[in-house]
Amino acid sequence: MDCEEFIHPVLHQERVDNPQKRHVRCLTCERRCVIAPGETGWCGTHQNRDGVLVTLTYGMVTSLSANRIEKKPLYHFYPGSRALTTGSSSCNFACPWCQNWHISKALPRGGTFYSPSSFVAEAINRDCQGTSISFNEPTLSLEWVCEVFRLTRQAGLYNTFVTNGYMTLNVLERLAHAGLDAMNVDVKGDVNVVQTHCEADVEVVWRNLVAARDLGIWLEVTTLVIPSINDNSEILVSIAERIKRTLGADTPWHVTRYHPTEHFHIPPTPLATLEHARSIGREVGLKYVYVGNAPGHYAENTYCPSCKKMLIQRWEIPTTGNQIRKGRCPECGTEIPGCGLNWQK
Repeated sequence: MDCEEFIHPVLHQERVDNPQKRHVRCLTCERRCVIAPGETGWCGTHQNRDGVLVTLTYGMVTSLSANRIEKKPLYHFYPGSRALTTGSSSCNFACPWCQNWHISKALPRGGTFYSPSSFVAEAINRDCQGTSISFNEPTLSLEWVCEVFRLTRQAGLYNTFVTNGYMTLNVLERLAHAGLDAMNVDVKGDVNVVQTHCEADVEVVWRNLVAARDLGIWLEVTTLVIPSINDNSEILVSIAERIKRTLGADTPWHVTRYHPTEHFHIPPTPLATLEHARSIGREVGLKYVYVGNAPGHYAENTYCPSCKKMLIQRWEIPTTGNQIRKGRCPECGTEIPGCGLNWQK
């Protein structure tokens, strides 16, 4: 790494074994890598420099755009608002189908440096109501993110994550206290799918979903539905049932269409498969199940679970109409879960 601006001590680390060997355990995510001097961990972004773990991506911005919050997707969180969205490099999952493979599969090289204050200033200049750390796994940018969140809170902006949910509990608590308001968490399949294709333990993700809810973070769950990988009814039922059982029937579930990538060439998910997944979620008892990556589909919209009135209309991501009044359906008075449902500039 040529640019020293990107180097910063890692917040969560501990020395292990013989002090003379200077091995360090990273405590940012549940891989808990033990890293020898001069080496990096599984993600390639944390390096042991003479017994001290540093991140190689502090303030690194490889992608930057002001996006509608619905693109995350977050459908029950400040609908129609804009979030300055950024990513850095690499990931702590191995998913071969990643839709952002060009940065999630890249080791930290290059990028533009943004200090936390300059990033927040950019969000304000672009007329954004909040931030979203996304594109690649945001937990890897923990040190920078915590400072960004502190400044955005001072500026009256919200903060969001799009994440695989594999951080340690201490890191999740730090994020909540720093100002993380909402997360979209990707549940990629059952135990076998996540272990085989992502080289991770999905039980950690479920644990963190429950912990995040208890910390007051708004949650929405996404499953990228991939033919022959996680599209069978047994897997989809298990995910839907667990969302209802552990997070509640009001938790939005997004079943989204996969498209082939550089490293994964299975054909795109048929629309009928997504509609079947939505039907499963609704049959299980989830009240808000959305079809994603299918522009113009009626299941992008939010409907009252009681009287079926369309409450929020969406067309290719942007919100085009919001009928919710004071957090309730104007037709029957049913309370609609979410945050900032009637925000105004």
